[in-house]
Amino acid sequence: MGTDNQVIRCKAAVAWEVGKPLSIEEVEVAPPKAHEVRIKVEASGVCHTDWAYLYECGKGMAPRPFPLILGHEGAGVVESIGPGVLGFSPGDKVIPLFLPQCKQCECCLSSKSNLCSENWENTQQGVLADGTSRITCRGQQVYQFIGVSTFSEYTVVPEHNITKIHPDAPLDRVCLLGCGVATGYGAVLNTGKVEAGSVCAVFGLGAVGLAAVMGCRNAGASRIIGVDINPDKLEIAKKFGVTEFINPKDHSKPIQEVLRERTGGGPDYSFECVGNVAVMRAALESCKPAWGTCVIVGWTELEDMSLAPIDLLLGRTLKGTYFGGWKSVDGVPRLVEDYLSGRLLLDEFVTHTLPLDQINQAFELLISGKRHYICPTTPRHPMLYMR
Repeated sequence: MGTDNQVIRCKAAVAWEVGKPLSIEEVEVAPPKAHEVRIKVEASGVCHTDWAYLYECGKGMAPRPFPLILGHEGAGVVESIGPGVLGFSPGDKVIPLFLPQCKQCECCLSSKSNLCSENWENTQQGVLADGTSRITCRGQQVYQFIGVSTFSEYTVVPEHNITKIHPDAPLDRVCLLGCGVATGYGAVLNTGKVEAGSVCAVFGLGAVGLAAVMGCRNAGASRIIGVDINPDKLEIAKKFGVTEFINPKDHSKPIQEVLRERTGGGPDYSFECVGNVAVMRAALESCKPAWGTCVIVGWTELEDMSLAPIDLLLGRTLKGTYFGGWKSVDGVPRLVEDYLSGRLLLDEFVTHTLPLDQINQAFELLISGKRHYICPTTPRHPMLYMR
């Protein structure tokens, strides 16, 4: 291709410092080095985690280096590959992955985990294998959020942080499988391992929570109770499989007591999809003492969660999940196939479409609760898109 081995100049949304709006800048994206792939990003979801690392960095979230390009739910097309890359060619449709799968480390070789240690410490600090980023702006290095940075028209990722998908997959939909939808859905199927006929409660009905609801439905749960303080979530939640809805604000008792009364002792499974430590404890205390399983899906790093030993001693299980337990390179293409076959909903998550230069407006919509998901996409669809 004409841009092989050349620096590409393009637009990106750059976070120059904590707590300040993103700035649309011209950036330089260097060619991929050995075992790296450069991608033309066609679509990117806007995740609450992106907002949190900009506006809550050092509070609930661990500090990250700045300047930084956020975004980690993307889909695009391979523009060029670096030396030694196998299995990818220019033009391939791909989804970049913040969680790698090298298939060689201890975790990759184990069926007990979906984590991967390859380049983990580097990508968490916004750099690739050689300790540098591939993106610069105004003469200085710009860090790549968890090694990805999909709020840029082009980005470079390690070869094990990317997966090839079906050529018919619409990039403005399957980008959602880069984080939130895959995380919530997998939390139910892979981590919780919900059994048919079970009673489930899902705390928080944003994108992750709705994906968890969808997982409960597909697993054959008999009752799926959605818990959210926003009553507007009820109608959309029904589309994903919620059978009952509880707004904690409508009750004088703690939500865990309400759930135990409503279910005759508590749901079999509870899923916390908010990232709030008080909600995490409520989710744990709500499920059945003898065999209930609570899965923590919501993300927070620096806050402490407290619990009473009796919450576990009688038989409850408390679990956490990362990317829904999917082995990323292998799992995401299967999720794409599930979407194409109609088993997995994605279109219903999308409520707004904005161009890249309206990314700050996308963040405002994100935290206002007026959306379920915001998906940037290509100009072909009335939907943050790259142009």
